[in-house]
Amino acid sequence: MKIPFSYCLRNLWARRLTTALTTGGMALVVFVFATVLMLEQGLRSTLVSTGSDDAVVVIRRSAGTEVQSGVDRVQAAVAESQPEVAVGGGGARLASKETVVLISLQKRGGGASNVVIRGVGEAGFLLRPQVRLIEGRAFRPGSAEIVVGRSIAERFEGVGVGDSLRFGMREWRIVGRVDAGGSGFDSEIWGDAETLMQSFRRTMFSSLVMRLRDPAAFDTLKARLEEDPRLTVEVKRERVFYAEQSETLARFIRILGLTLSIIFSVGAIIGAMITMYASVANRTAEIGTLRALGFQRQSILAAFLVEALLLGAVGGAIGLAGASLMQFFSISTMNWQSFAEIAFRFELTPGIIVASLSFAIGMGLLGGLLPASQAARMKIVDALRAA
Repeated sequence: MKIPFSYCLRNLWARRLTTALTTGGMALVVFVFATVLMLEQGLRSTLVSTGSDDAVVVIRRSAGTEVQSGVDRVQAAVAESQPEVAVGGGGARLASKETVVLISLQKRGGGASNVVIRGVGEAGFLLRPQVRLIEGRAFRPGSAEIVVGRSIAERFEGVGVGDSLRFGMREWRIVGRVDAGGSGFDSEIWGDAETLMQSFRRTMFSSLVMRLRDPAAFDTLKARLEEDPRLTVEVKRERVFYAEQSETLARFIRILGLTLSIIFSVGAIIGAMITMYASVANRTAEIGTLRALGFQRQSILAAFLVEALLLGAVGGAIGLAGASLMQFFSISTMNWQSFAEIAFRFELTPGIIVASLSFAIGMGLLGGLLPASQAARMKIVDALRAA
């Protein structure tokens, strides 16, 4: 015979206080676990969405970031003249020769942080359709004008439209604010590439961004440019390039977060185990009665395991519900690849939901396995004598 599921629910309800304390501990662990995964996913999504499948980035060979890269004018001209590069209106190549530098700005509330200044060519905005003006106007080519990303405007002082910033030995007037749809460009300041190169005394671009006529032609273009003896460049799809920028920080977040989650989960498992052992001790006579009525050891084992799994499932659902609220908040930190601040949001995905609930149920299973085994091994006579 099988013990009804309602029996397990009634037993948990009869011990409301210990049930609440145990599920609360599990909920906190699941909250930390899910939040860490959401943080990592948000960082990856922000940087991956910065790139496009039909665009490529050309940087100096072995340069991990644009800050470390250098592409001279001759190499940039050779790269953008390739037949795979798309052509826009007026016959102009859809390519943007860009320069990237870092400056320090004061954050709202105190402190300073590095910010990316990106000099783009005339096709810079065409290559990034997700970047749109929401206030003011675009900068004029050849001028000391800049536009700021939405996250920059929200987190730093003195970066409103009409304000001025001083860097590169000159004053730069902010003429617009852009929204990049939550991508990494929200954490950048854009200006004219040639003007920025003159101000910072640069002779080489940091990168070259190009749109392909056909994304399937990427391998052909990559092989030709990387094998050209005149060039010392590396070609990557833009989406892949920006995804790689998240690897170091995302890996650190995952390792640290999962380590903390595992440490905390030990306490939650012990709490569940104590709760289930107490339940077994208080229900010894009840277990004996069930065995006397004909319920097999497997049914007793299954009933106590179900109770433990319910503790884990309820705790997981509560913790996941709390973690889901983090989607309404954003966080900023320094990207260890570019050494500049980047803002991103927590992101909850179906995979994180499944992983979090599985983690919670696993804690319940580990916490209930030994007490359930003890209950199933009880002899009928000994259990009834305990009454």
